[in-house]
Parts: sequence; structure tokens; C-alpha cells
Amino acid sequence: MHYQFSVKSPQQQFIHLKVTFKATEDVTVLEFPTWRPGRYQTADFAKKIKHFQVFEKGGSRLNFNKIGKSTWEVETKGVDSLVVDYHFYANELNAGSTFLDASQLYVNPVNCCIFNPDQIEEEITVELDIPEDWDVANSLETKKNKFKAQNFDELVDSPFICSNQLQHAFYEVKGTKFNLWFNGTVKPDWDMLISDFVKFTDKQIEKFLEFPTKEYHFFFQILPYKAYHGVEHKNCTVITLGPSYAVFEELYKELLGVSSHELYHTWNVKSIRPIEMMPYDFTQENFSQLGYIAEGITTYMGDLMLYKSGVFNLDQYLNEMNSQLQRHFDNFGRFNYSVAESSWDTWLDGYELGAPGRKVSIYTEGCLIAFITDILILKATKNKKGLDDVMRSLYFNFGKRGVGVSESDYKDAIKNVAGDSFDWFFEEYVHGTKAYASLLLDCFETIGLEMNHEPVKDPIAAWLGAKVIQDGKTKVVAIYPGSAYDLAGGMLGDEVLAINGVKVNSDLHRWVGYFLEDIKEFIVERNGEVVTFTIPVTNRPFYQRYWLSTVEKADKNQVNAFDGWRNTELGGRGTKELRV
Repeated sequence: MHYQFSVKSPQQQFIHLKVTFKATEDVTVLEFPTWRPGRYQTADFAKKIKHFQVFEKGGSRLNFNKIGKSTWEVETKGVDSLVVDYHFYANELNAGSTFLDASQLYVNPVNCCIFNPDQIEEEITVELDIPEDWDVANSLETKKNKFKAQNFDELVDSPFICSNQLQHAFYEVKGTKFNLWFNGTVKPDWDMLISDFVKFTDKQIEKFLEFPTKEYHFFFQILPYKAYHGVEHKNCTVITLGPSYAVFEELYKELLGVSSHELYHTWNVKSIRPIEMMPYDFTQENFSQLGYIAEGITTYMGDLMLYKSGVFNLDQYLNEMNSQLQRHFDNFGRFNYSVAESSWDTWLDGYELGAPGRKVSIYTEGCLIAFITDILILKATKNKKGLDDVMRSLYFNFGKRGVGVSESDYKDAIKNVAGDSFDWFFEEYVHGTKAYASLLLDCFETIGLEMNHEPVKDPIAAWLGAKVIQDGKTKVVAIYPGSAYDLAGGMLGDEVLAINGVKVNSDLHRWVGYFLEDIKEFIVERNGEVVTFTIPVTNRPFYQRYWLSTVEKADKNQVNAFDGWRNTELGGRGTKELRV
């Protein structure tokens, strides 16, 4: 297969592609990917195609029929090869998209490359017709705007950027070269960046004993507006972050967090992969209940590696865990759907708000499940082993061998390390909806931490149980089930007009605080009608703030457990970071 990308009128944002296939049958079937790895949701990229034509090598048109959303049949009787000619609309710029404008051609091939399912194991050549002053950042070796991929899977796992704004540096850890590419308006602090990247890269490799590839690339698309996104690949990651002026200031910890997360994916997902996705099938959903392993463990380990490597201090790490705890306790889907069920349904509504209280997150609940698993192993092995050991075992026994992982494989790996597969835990917490709170409290206490909570500062959320956005209009965007606002008849989407006869002007929180000890009459606009209802005084808090702190005085067992959790080989560090 041969792919040619041409850029003629970048302001129109259409990439011209010509793809050449061998024709070996009377009818050739062609497919377009319907989703991309890293986002377990159908995207139907074929909706971005126009001017779809098929020719034989000599230039004569070939007849074709579209037989599905993303499938074509081409009449190829008596033909040796065919050329598919089409334009792809490249108007989205995120870590998993394809984008074209006057400044760059950025391609995630899985978005825009048609393929023949019978030829996906064949070598692929790629040719780029781009402006002469554009450089190419690619994890595949590129010479004179040409490169090769071993097969279709390698092609779609190899995004690239063509631009005249690219900035490049690199560092080496344990024999692997790590490239840092920045595109966009940005002034990298190379010394600070490389110092921190070396630390967390070294720690991750230390935990797995080796890096899966000989060379790796971080591709940073730095944008002038708010952005935060990362997507993993075998030899690289693409990360979008913005606004530009904040990347090496207040957003720097986000840059570190997403980079560590995506690097960990090199082992977990790109090597250690749910069995249902080994190999990927790009033509349909790849359902799996193991998102809590693929994304949950990666979320947990990405931040933990920043702490274990010394890039983050304890307070910075706990702030990241605080965010996960807050998301967990604010999401009432935890009472309805397990993290395993929610993983299956990522293909349905996993990347949107969805029905209130329906589901949980493979990232947030998956992270907390990973933390609990880590502590259960720690306790079972008297502080000698942890989830690191399980993941290393999965890498060498499954990932490195190209074998998919099932939940029973994961539980067996845990049992081999801890002597216990913790069946009760999987039944009640992974596949069930038992409340995490008491188990989290116990796990935090084991390592000398305590989970605190108090009513949030916003009196609307704390004492009425409603979250609002006040931006010209005052809109209710979330309601605590069974709260004062809920029981009084309040609804999602209410626009609050007045309270106790006073017109609201983006100051509802002040008026609720003022009338806190009084009965409150609300006037709202709802679906084009004006509705009035009364909220009684309540002393029960609803939305609360959650945060972690070290215990007032850690005992010897907690110090030892903390040392084992943070890094066994650093013995004694707990006496410095815990209060004893």
C-alpha cells in the first residue's frame, strides 16, 4: 500500500489523499476506521470524506458501491491495482485528531487512512507533498518527506507533524532516546523540562526494568487557548496544552502530569492490553470491562511516578489525589454503575456528561481502585510488594509477548505477588457498587494519611445541594440527589431569576448566604415558564470538599507502610514526610 498526502490549499483544510492498493479479487473491499485507540468511542471518520473516487493504475475510473457507513466495494475484475482518491476535512486540533492550516499538517493516520482489510499486514510507504520549508516530526524514520510502516497497525499508531515552527530537543535514559518536539507559540524551558522528564522516565523504566522501544517521541501541540489532552502510541505521544503563556508557568504541573501518564501507557495499553483489543479492530467497537486497568492504573501510576521520582513533593501528589476524590464523591453514578460496567459503556457515553448519576469514570474510579489494590498488596506482603510488581509481571508475561490480558490474568498476577486475588474486592468494588469511602479511609490510614471533608464554600452547593454557573444568567447545572433543592422541586437547567423577592444578578451565592437561616422562595425560568417554589431551612450539608493530609502523629507501622508504598528502597523517608 502507498499513501500520498498533498497540501494544496491549506486554508480550505482539506487534505488530498491518494492511496494505492493491489487488486487480487474481482471485488475489493475497502474500510475506513470508525474509532481511534485511546478514545473508546465511535467517531465514524468517514463523515469527513468528500470527492471519493477510485481509478485503475492507468487512470480509468472504477465502479464502486458504498455498502456501510465506512465500507466500500470496488469492481476490480481484470485490474492489477487501484488508486483511491479523496479529500479529508482536517479541521479539528486535539491530541487525537488530524488538522491542516497554513502553519502545519498534523496527521493521526487512524483518522484519515482508508485500508484494505486483506492487506493490513503488508508494508506501507508514505509520501508527503508539503511546503519546502516545513520540517517533519515523526516516530518513523523520515527521509525527503518519505517514510515506511511495517503494516497498517504501525501506520495508524504513528502520528506526525509537518511545520516550520517545530522546536526539538532530546534526552537519554538507560539507552533509549527520548525526543521532545514542540509546535506552536511556545518558549520551552529546556533545562527544567529535561531535568524533570529524566527523573520520571528513569523511575518508570526502573519499575518495568526495560523500555519497550528503542526511541520515543513526545509531540507537544501548544495552543493559544485553553487545552489539555494526551493520546498514547507505541513509540510516541501527542499532547495538546494551552494557552501558550501558561505552559511553563501555572500549567507546568499539567504538562508533567499528562506526559507521565502517556509515557506509562507505553507499557500499559500499548503493550499490556485488554484481550478484547488484541489486536485492535478498527471497524467496530472493541468492548471491554478492563478500562479500570487500561486507564485507571495509568492515571494512578502517572501521578505516583512523579512523586516517586521526586518531581512532585507529597503535597503536590496529594493535590492530584484530592481531585480524584472530589470527582468521585461528586458523582452519584457510583451508586448506580460499577467501574467495570462503565468501562463497557465508554462506547455509549463514556466521553460525555450523559444522564445524571448513571455511570462512573474509568479514569477516576479506576485510579482509586488502583490505589486500593496497591495498598491491599502492600499489606498482604508486609510492605515489600505493590502494584508495580503486578504490572511488571503482566508486561513480561503478556505485553512483551503480544498476548492480551483478561481480568482473570490480572487477578492471577495479583495472587502471584500478594498470595491473594482479593475476590471480595473485585466482586464488591470493581463489579459492584459498594461505597468506596470506608475502604479508602482504611487504605489511607495504613500509610499515615487521612481523608478529610467539610461543606464546600459555596452556600448554594453546600446547603441547598445545587451547583450553578453564574455568567450573566444563573443556571443550575447539577443537583445533589435528595438535597433541599431537589426535594423542593428544583430541576436541572433552572435559570434562577429571584430569591425572596430579590432579583439575582450573578450573585445568588451571596443572597443564599444572606438568607441562609430563612425560608427561601425561588423564582426560576424553566422550559419557557416561570416557576415558584420554597426551600426550607436545613442544617445538613450536601456537596462537600474532600482532601488528604498526613495524620497528626504516625506510628511505626504507618511509617513503614508509607516507605513501602512510596519506594521500598528509600527506607526511612516516611519519617521525613509524615508527622511522627
